[in-house]
Amino acid sequence: MLTSPDNTPDRIARMMLAEGLADDFQIAVAERLLQPGERIVTGVSIADAAQARFADPNVVLLWRQSARAAPVRFGLPDASYEQRHPDKGLITKLEVRAVSLARMQLRDDSIVWDIGAGSGAVGLEAARLCPAGHVYAIEKNDDDVAIAGRNRAAMGVGNHTLVQGKAPQGLDGWADPDAVFIGGSGGELAELVALCLRRLRLGGQLVMNFVTIENLGTATATLTELGADWDVVMLQASRSKPILHMHRLAAENPVWVVCARRAST
Repeated sequence: MLTSPDNTPDRIARMMLAEGLADDFQIAVAERLLQPGERIVTGVSIADAAQARFADPNVVLLWRQSARAAPVRFGLPDASYEQRHPDKGLITKLEVRAVSLARMQLRDDSIVWDIGAGSGAVGLEAARLCPAGHVYAIEKNDDDVAIAGRNRAAMGVGNHTLVQGKAPQGLDGWADPDAVFIGGSGGELAELVALCLRRLRLGGQLVMNFVTIENLGTATATLTELGADWDVVMLQASRSKPILHMHRLAAENPVWVVCARRAST
C-alpha cells in the first residue's frame, strides 16, 4: 500500500487492530526508498506498528500468516456469537434470523440498517451477504454495544458500522437503505416505522421482529395507517434436547416477523 501524510503506517496498523486482524497478518514498512536513509522495517508486530512513527515517504506491505478459511455467510449457530449472560442472550435465534434475512431480499451491494442490534447477529450476517454493500447498526445498551463490537471483530467484518445510541437519533447521517431490520425499538416504534418507510429506497424491505402482542399491534396499526404493503409470519421453532438416552423437543418463544415493502414504482 502506498501511504500518505494522513494515511500512515501506524494508522493502517490501528485499523488492523480495530478489525481484529492483527494476529492474521505480518507487516513491513519500506521508508525513503532510493533516497538517503532508506530503511526496511521488518519483524515488528501490528500492535507495535500502531504506536510507531515511520519516515516519509513509505510503503506498507501486509501479508497473511496463514490462508484464510472461506467464512460461512448465512445460518451461523447461535453459539458463534457472544451474548449477554446470565441476564439474557440478546440475539435473534438462528431460525428467526434465517427467515428475517431471507425476507430482507439482500443483494451483493445492499445498504442495510440494523436497529436495536443487540449482539449484532442479524447485521453481521447481512454484512457477509453484502460484501459490496454496508451495514449500519445502532444499539443503546452499553454492554450490548461492547458485545456486538467483539462479535464484529471476531468475524473480521469490515463493511459494518456500529454506533451506540437510541434510534431514531443518529440515523440522519446514514445512507438510504435497501433493507432495514428492527430488532428493538426503545419505545419509539411508530416513529421508527414511519422513518424507515420514508428512507427506504424503491423496492426496499422493512423487516421487524416482535415477541410482544403490544409491539405487534403498534407495528401493524402504523403500517396500515401509512398505507404500506405488509404481512406477518409467526415462527415458533422447537429444538431437540437430550433426555436420558433419548431426545425431546423444547419450544423456543414465538416470534412475529413483520415485513413491509416500499413499492418499486
